[in-house]
Parts: sequence; C-alpha cells; structure tokens
Amino acid sequence: MIQILFIMLLSALAQLVLPWWSIAIVAFGVCFWRSTRGGQAFLSGFLGIAVVWLLYALLIHLRTEGVFTGRMGLLLFKSESAALPLLVTVVLGGLIGGLSGLTGFLIRRATNPAVSAPRDA
Repeated sequence: MIQILFIMLLSALAQLVLPWWSIAIVAFGVCFWRSTRGGQAFLSGFLGIAVVWLLYALLIHLRTEGVFTGRMGLLLFKSESAALPLLVTVVLGGLIGGLSGLTGFLIRRATNPAVSAPRDA
C-alpha cells in the first residue's frame, strides 16, 4: 500500500514538470527500492499510475463538461461516449506503470542475488 501511495504522489508531482513518460521512471524507481515480489511490483505500478491518470482524466472531463472526452471518443472510437477514452487512458497508464515497476524489481533481483530468488519446487 505504501508503494502505491509513493508511486501516486511522485508520479503526480513528476508529471507537473516532466514529460508523461516520467511515470515509468517513478514506478521503476519505487519498485526497485521497495518491492519484494514481482506480482506486487506490477500491481503497485499498475494501480499507482492508473489511479493518477484516472483522476487527471476525470479532471479534464469535468473542466470541459465532457466536450473534450466526447470529441476524443468520436475521433478514436466513432462514439461520443466519454467512457471509452477514460478507460483506455487508465489501462494504458496502468500497463506502463505496471511493466516499469516489474522491470525495476527484476533488475534489482538480477543485480542483487540476496533479493528473494524464486525457489525450486
């Protein structure tokens, strides 16, 4: 839970001054530092970034009274539904965060053999 909060806070701050892909660096760094399992790293990265991007997308949707998301839905999906652009935004951001978090954990495990290596059955 702490990892998710760290990722959410740091990625929200990073996106204010850095490009959008800074979320991958944040998720990588936090999961490199704190993760103990691969699944935990992926889930932390996914949820941390997905929640932040959902909040940003909802903020834009509410500020423009749905005009922007409706037009993006029409442009991309041939439907004026605002749900599809919001869903795609959340899933895409979550996958970027999850995969970069998993990468951070796997690089940590590869460079430090003392980190929980998988046990043979």
